[in-house]
Amino acid sequence: MNRETRLQALSTFLKAKRAKITPESAGLPAGTRRRTPGLRREEVAQLAGVSPTWYTWLEQGRDIQVSSSVLDCVAAALRLNEDERKYLYALAADAGHGSLPLKEELSEITPSLKHIIQELRFCPTIVSDRRCQIVGWNQAASYVFMDFDQIPAERRNLIQLPFERQEFRRLAGNWEHFVGGFLAIFRAYYGQYVQDEWYGQFIEGMSARHPEFRYLWEQSQVSSAPDVLLEFRHAKAGKMLFHLTSFQVQGGADLRCSVYTPAPESSTESKLRRLMERGGSL
Repeated sequence: MNRETRLQALSTFLKAKRAKITPESAGLPAGTRRRTPGLRREEVAQLAGVSPTWYTWLEQGRDIQVSSSVLDCVAAALRLNEDERKYLYALAADAGHGSLPLKEELSEITPSLKHIIQELRFCPTIVSDRRCQIVGWNQAASYVFMDFDQIPAERRNLIQLPFERQEFRRLAGNWEHFVGGFLAIFRAYYGQYVQDEWYGQFIEGMSARHPEFRYLWEQSQVSSAPDVLLEFRHAKAGKMLFHLTSFQVQGGADLRCSVYTPAPESSTESKLRRLMERGGSL
């Protein structure tokens, strides 16, 4: 991500977060003649204890000097969670870990990790790298989502597939909620690796091809470990409920495990068992 792209990302993020806070919830008078929802720039500056001019320059994406203490105040004013704070600091301070060679992004998972995810027999599990490329999955994931072996390795991407494959659109009961979880993880990586220009190129390409991607991306959600309940409408198994737990794998590679655990109060696990016994993948 070059400097101009980084500052534009910072500007978009601050505007999105400012728009989601009402004056009343911030203890400020509602006032009149508000052209847009949320707080005004000067109100954020007031809450953060900084000058309106400085905050305006920050939100406009100007290349100005910032300190951690001031960013703390801005984060508090915008009520950012821990993941959102890290994202703000990374963009504002131009911090990051650079770009890893592509061969590392597409490397195979270790035999021990492969064994672990296969043991999660009735919990569809996907392993992805920091660019959301799918580098491993278990048999249950193939039955619930799709046969990833039939997808070229370079196109096995958790961000691309929901927009490009009808299997994903038909599967998700709330498609925007489903995709939003992946985008929140992707944005966390985007902020962590701000020096990797691959992200900017990927986002630009996805925005040009998929207007829905641009809309959802501009919501600026950030999460390194979402834990949500998802409803799937499987073509052969019917309604299925899964708890998604996403976590980073310890080790040298920046890998993430996304585990879909059948909701205990549902019949999802028994449906998945029957589906796998019949060999009825999508």
